[in-house]
Amino acid sequence: MRKSFSFTVDDVQVFKNQLLVWSQQFYEVVWLDSNLHENKYSSFDGMLAVDALTALSTDSFNAFDDLKTYQTETKDWIFGYLTYDLKNTTEQLKSANFDGLHFPELYFFQPKKIIQLQGNTAHFLYLNMVDDELQSDYEEITKINLKAEQKQEEKNIHIKMRIFKDDYFNRVGKMLQKIHRGDIYEANFCQEFYAENTAINPLETYLQLNKISKAPFSVFFKLNDKYLASASPERYIKKEGTKVISQPIKGTSKRSANKIEDKNLRINLGKDEKERAENIMIVDLVRNDLSKSAVKGSVQVEELCKVYTYNQVHQMISTITSTVKDDKNVVDIIKETFPMGSMTGAPKVSAMQIIEELEATKRGLYSGTVGYITPEQDFDFNVVIRSILYNATEKYVSFSVGGAITAKASPEKEYEECLLKAKAMRQVLEGKIS
Repeated sequence: MRKSFSFTVDDVQVFKNQLLVWSQQFYEVVWLDSNLHENKYSSFDGMLAVDALTALSTDSFNAFDDLKTYQTETKDWIFGYLTYDLKNTTEQLKSANFDGLHFPELYFFQPKKIIQLQGNTAHFLYLNMVDDELQSDYEEITKINLKAEQKQEEKNIHIKMRIFKDDYFNRVGKMLQKIHRGDIYEANFCQEFYAENTAINPLETYLQLNKISKAPFSVFFKLNDKYLASASPERYIKKEGTKVISQPIKGTSKRSANKIEDKNLRINLGKDEKERAENIMIVDLVRNDLSKSAVKGSVQVEELCKVYTYNQVHQMISTITSTVKDDKNVVDIIKETFPMGSMTGAPKVSAMQIIEELEATKRGLYSGTVGYITPEQDFDFNVVIRSILYNATEKYVSFSVGGAITAKASPEKEYEECLLKAKAMRQVLEGKIS
């Protein structure tokens, strides 16, 4: 069904940027970049999917069933996303808050052209109907003059907050009341930053965000006039054969230019009782989610509260794995764990109800997921955080940040953590990158 051909690449970073410039001619684009972060569950350095042969776009309450049918009938690679608000299809929930972006709730497509990067080798996987374009595409990509593509963009973007500081404290205070009353143990509370009547260059925005963040689950996504530029550090869920892996993040610390201070910040994050408690609560939630599809007794915690260092922040990450039966449907595995525990809370359904009540914005693709499913029934999906979303027709730009609220949470510290997480997106949009 697909023709495969490989080329050796001289300069991988240059080739990545050439790929992205070349991809802009297509209506549908997914670019996934690991930014050379490697661990035992890494699959590739970069992967581009463009030009849909078939697609599924829906807001239906049968979205997961529609995806299952589409994936089963396609029997090929599919790439796409699920928004956070698909929670309403798995539980008796609703999403009634403001939405300035208007992305479809679910979108997947079967690309005619896939290009994978592993080391200095580019693997072209083209459907047979376009395999005669393989050589000419490679030549076109490598001839792109990146300097000629660079355009100085005037930054005149006024970022506004959907929730102001006093209102944030008030809403977090209400959430703490519910926690102290015993309604929930933990919930992820998010707030939106946005700009109206604003035009941005989506690709340039992604390139700048990726340059300063270099996150392991970065994404550039384009669906006609809708764009995602993501510097996500978090994997939601992955399947390799019969093994399923989830790696939730809970716990964040700033970086320091001073090496000794930075080391201490990392060590202190690993010892922080509040951050560890948040992480362990979500580990328990993820274990429960994975157990719905797992072979009995196969759910394991491989790493607990391990601290990883990224360009912008230190993060506390745990790794939970399970085993599924060969015939377990891949979409069912995703549905049974969605939305991801790190962006909801515990107990999960109660936390999502309270989140909807206290947040001011419909989350949409933020805290949803982008990824792919292979013909071999494997998949890999990130968590859409540290991300800029853009609707070019509406001229609406948005990014959201959040944090876990527990009984020991301080609204002031949570607010400061939100500003830390927002820093990279704000710098990119306002043109204040040093």
